[in-house]
Amino acid sequence: MVKANENYLKLPGSYLFSTIGKKVREFGEANPEAKIIRLGIGDVTQPLAPSIISALHSAVDEMGVKESFRGYAPDLGYEFLRNAIAENDYRARGCDISADEIFVSDGAKCDCSNIQEIFSLDNKIAVCDPVYPVYVDSNVMAGRTGSYDAKTETWSDVIYMPCTADNGFAPEIPEKTPDLIYLCFPNNPTGATIKKAQLQEWVDYANKVGAIILYDAAYEAYISESDVPHSIYECEGARTCAIELRSFSKNAGFTGVRLGFTVIPKELKAGDVALHPLWARRHGTKYNGAPYIIQRAGEAVYSPEGKEQLKAQVAYYMNNAKYIYEGLKSAGYTVSGGVNAPYIWLKTPGKMTSWEFFDFLLEKVNVVGTPGSGFGPSGEGYFRLTAFGTYENTVEAVDRIKRANI
Repeated sequence: MVKANENYLKLPGSYLFSTIGKKVREFGEANPEAKIIRLGIGDVTQPLAPSIISALHSAVDEMGVKESFRGYAPDLGYEFLRNAIAENDYRARGCDISADEIFVSDGAKCDCSNIQEIFSLDNKIAVCDPVYPVYVDSNVMAGRTGSYDAKTETWSDVIYMPCTADNGFAPEIPEKTPDLIYLCFPNNPTGATIKKAQLQEWVDYANKVGAIILYDAAYEAYISESDVPHSIYECEGARTCAIELRSFSKNAGFTGVRLGFTVIPKELKAGDVALHPLWARRHGTKYNGAPYIIQRAGEAVYSPEGKEQLKAQVAYYMNNAKYIYEGLKSAGYTVSGGVNAPYIWLKTPGKMTSWEFFDFLLEKVNVVGTPGSGFGPSGEGYFRLTAFGTYENTVEAVDRIKRANI
């Protein structure tokens, strides 16, 4: 008799953003006259930059000619894209990363969930709390997290690193020693960042205890302060303890186009086993590569024109973030984030729970955000708003919330 993977049955409820989508859909159907403004998920609203559109058109034309037609992409990705990534994202920042240490994929979400496959099931994971749900959920599916306690909303075999207002929403070295450490900076959902010296402490710790850091740098394009690192490889010793995951979704608007990459230095090992060949084997077996036309679009991100156009888009979203931050702060909310990240993290008013505040905003002012408790127990009492809406909708959403006068 066929048996299902029982680890999936351990997952409580549905995926966070699926739950939000269902609630919003049901409310919209019951209230068709409502103008719902969505500032919940981190989906972009600005169109692809002209240089990217031009690259897509050129690549499509190539695919229509026998001499320039392309089939399967190389396992690691096309060399033209990996070279552009290595030069612009790493060597330009003094990071010793070569093109053949970069694995191109269809996005950071897939890589964040799949990377755990190359590690033993008895490895202990440590996650920030609150945290991007994919990190924990993918380890639940693999059978690495133990049992779930519905009362505390925690897993028995997961090491939680609380990120609260008291520590500036930045994790502290845990008392228990982890094997795999998930870090995301600028942080999703809190928008917090850490300085290079703080990140260096994590690198030193990981090398000392033999742990590996899985570093999600999907939002590095939004960093505005000079002492905040864009890559973990800016830290000495990171090549022997860190894997970095990146996305084109937020810096270039590729949420609907799909492109990302993972960096695994060749000297990185789990015990005596090099991890670069393992991920290469996994990549080659389970993945056929991002489409040629998409990788050409990714290359255009690094062109002089692309850089300028995308800098303007990032500035657009960060202007939204500033409006949300200042508007809610002036209304008496306790807010953080929004400086080096497109997320605003706010304390729910009064004694409202995260989901109560979600329901209030949806039903009373028709604004959608994300309940902090959906990111982990330390997220209870907080709420996330994204800056990825249009400026007009962002202004209206903030003004609606201010008029609600909770």
